[in-house]
Amino acid sequence: MAGLLSYHYCSSPSTLRRSKPSISPKRNSFEIHRSSPWIRSLRFRSPSSKFSRLSTEQKEKESSFCLRECAFSIALAIGVVTVVPTLGCSAYAYPAAPVLPDLSVLISGPPIKDPGALLRYALPIDNKAIREVQKPLEDITESLKVSGVKALDSVGRNVRQASRALNQGKNLILSGVAESKKEHGKDLLDKLAVGMEELQQIVEERNRDAVAPKQKELLEYVGGVEEDMVDGFPYEVPEEYSNMPLLKGRATVDMKVKVKDNPSIENCVFRIVLDGYNAPVTAGNFLDLVERHFYDGMEIQRADGFVVQTGDPEGPAEGFIDPSTEKIRTIPLEIMVDGDKTPVYGATLEELGRYKAQTKLPFNAFGTMAMARDEFEDNSASSQVFWLLRESELTPSNANILDGRYAVFGYVIQNEDYLADLKVGDVIESIQVVSGLDNLVNPSYKIAG
Repeated sequence: MAGLLSYHYCSSPSTLRRSKPSISPKRNSFEIHRSSPWIRSLRFRSPSSKFSRLSTEQKEKESSFCLRECAFSIALAIGVVTVVPTLGCSAYAYPAAPVLPDLSVLISGPPIKDPGALLRYALPIDNKAIREVQKPLEDITESLKVSGVKALDSVGRNVRQASRALNQGKNLILSGVAESKKEHGKDLLDKLAVGMEELQQIVEERNRDAVAPKQKELLEYVGGVEEDMVDGFPYEVPEEYSNMPLLKGRATVDMKVKVKDNPSIENCVFRIVLDGYNAPVTAGNFLDLVERHFYDGMEIQRADGFVVQTGDPEGPAEGFIDPSTEKIRTIPLEIMVDGDKTPVYGATLEELGRYKAQTKLPFNAFGTMAMARDEFEDNSASSQVFWLLRESELTPSNANILDGRYAVFGYVIQNEDYLADLKVGDVIESIQVVSGLDNLVNPSYKIAG
């Protein structure tokens, strides 16, 4: 992907000056509540007032609640295949129900956590030959978990497997590239072949430290070829949303944040890929706000170790007020399910009874970007966004209870680890488009007023 090839940085305090935050934060809370007989769901909402100080009794209740919820999530992740987890607490005693086999946590294999891989697999393509090249190259990451140079034996097998797949499937891969992009796709495949020879040489020289950078380079070539396989936008957005700002493709943005009270880092740039193939309305809405400079100068309003969140403007409004209507612009909940041709709008997958459905853009990666919304209103998202910081007890492996409830529309692909260093009051100096602005249709930022 082109966005992956550009320079990205974090600077030290000695190179950039601090700037005073321009607005005060408005924080958002989250709570867990019963939304189905088996799973408690996490909802984001924007209260009309700031956090009130909890009493000691309330804190004790919340602490007890979180412990029980953690136990519930872990038990659900481990034992749901065979039995209903029992917590020994009447507050969690639910009547037996026949829906357990359809629970959304029943997915096979470990989740993919690399944002680049998630974006590659989320492309609307069906070319087995390129996937057979991609998979062993991605498996190098797992091979490198073995200590010392012993890992290089596994890496060597990965490279040989990918090379065989490329040699045997090159014609099938090229046949899947859009006609208008054939030359570019062929050039990338040639670079990929040369790069794999170079990686094999690195393995033979037992240069472990050089493996990961070369792997990243090769996967960027693979991602570029896969993007060249997409010929136009693959479906029609429903008519009721077709006049909204839509991102029909992908875009890359850089979010520059001024970090306060951190001696190690003062200014950091986060590179984010927005995926309009799977969330055209959500990604289009955000990119349109970026071009309006809506987020420039805005503070980080929540940073609690679970998510980082921003987007609540100064004043009573909890979203973006469209100057043309003088009302808050809201967008529908938008979820693309793996195997579907178009996204689901206006309802969570749980509400639709699609418990086994897997989302195209899951909450697997550190730095997954999604829309916040009102707790009880699916179609209330406007401008508030959040980034998931960790795979916590609320989102354990193979039991992600956020998927299908919130609209994911992108991933932080560079400097995502620094998200954990952000604090309430840190300032988004700017968000600038690096590429893909031409994929934005119906841009309202161009309309006067």
